[in-house]
Amino acid sequence: MLGINFEIKFMEKVERLIRSINSLMIIIGLLLLTVLGLGAWILVRGNNSRSIPVADSTSLLQTSLDAEIQSLDKEEGMWLPPSDDELKKQVNAELIQYGKELIANTSKYLGPKGSIAAITNGMNCQNCHLKAGTQPWGNNYAAVASTYPKYRGRSGTMEDVYKRVSDCFERSLNGSAPAKGSREMEAIVAYIQFLGSNVQKGEKPKGTGIYELAFLDRAADPEKGKIAYQSKCVSCHREDGTGVLAADGKSYTYPPLWGKNSFNHGAGLYRLSRFAGYIKANMPQGATYLRPQLTDEEAWDIAAYVNSLPRPSKDLSQDWPKIAEKNIDHPFGPYADAFSEKQHKYGPFQPIKDAKKAMEKK
Repeated sequence: MLGINFEIKFMEKVERLIRSINSLMIIIGLLLLTVLGLGAWILVRGNNSRSIPVADSTSLLQTSLDAEIQSLDKEEGMWLPPSDDELKKQVNAELIQYGKELIANTSKYLGPKGSIAAITNGMNCQNCHLKAGTQPWGNNYAAVASTYPKYRGRSGTMEDVYKRVSDCFERSLNGSAPAKGSREMEAIVAYIQFLGSNVQKGEKPKGTGIYELAFLDRAADPEKGKIAYQSKCVSCHREDGTGVLAADGKSYTYPPLWGKNSFNHGAGLYRLSRFAGYIKANMPQGATYLRPQLTDEEAWDIAAYVNSLPRPSKDLSQDWPKIAEKNIDHPFGPYADAFSEKQHKYGPFQPIKDAKKAMEKK
């Protein structure tokens, strides 16, 4: 019986590998076809028309790739956001569209040089919630509408979507949130609610939020992470972690990962398991959950390196009123167990998880 089970699991892994290879070949084929098609179009048009602008060809290629990736997501059973056609049918479509714009280009409106207010650090919500919160395992908003209001141990209260948005502004954007009732806050909430309109109440579809990465059997190592960071991350985020400003100087094309303009130590990505899972499925540029470019160890170690460096602080004294409810990788004591702050930050985490389960059974 054990032999049969092993054979079945082995064949399942083989089939999944074959599907991944086939998916990769499809994307390569699509790239080649797009390039050949553009070349042929230019040759046919010849001197009778202008050449295709680089921006146009890049946009066409990106659209083709996005369509292919979405097809692969659908094949994998991942959550997909409602379509633009569905958005246009909504009675509050204009408000939803404004909310999407605020998520994608937060700093344009609410950053240090924002046209509405100067209340954030210059990052965009989209810098952490990829593709305006729609990418599978990209810290998306798939299950926000379906699971909120809900109790959260960090505040020790029932929280609604407004509280969720406010926390992001205060922690990840190291600023303050638009007031409830303001057009900006209502637009963001309307957009998030719309994205979850195809998810039944209480459900969390596949691909929701952040990929859960298996624990290491050792502590994550910032020194190893520094080596991997310098190899895989500096082209976008720079050696000093400052990221790359957009051409308008108002927001970031690639966000700062530490320093005064990055998320503060109360943000969700300051938890190692969250950050490691996030980068495993999405980083470096071009990686996906189907075709990751980092090993599990690299993801954990890079997360440890980034989160070992200076960043803004936040008063967390009101967080976790019941310390037994703290996440196992919350890096600040006190704790209900005997493990150190260092182990709660870097691991190994399995002993902490086991101890927490044992306490919950008592």
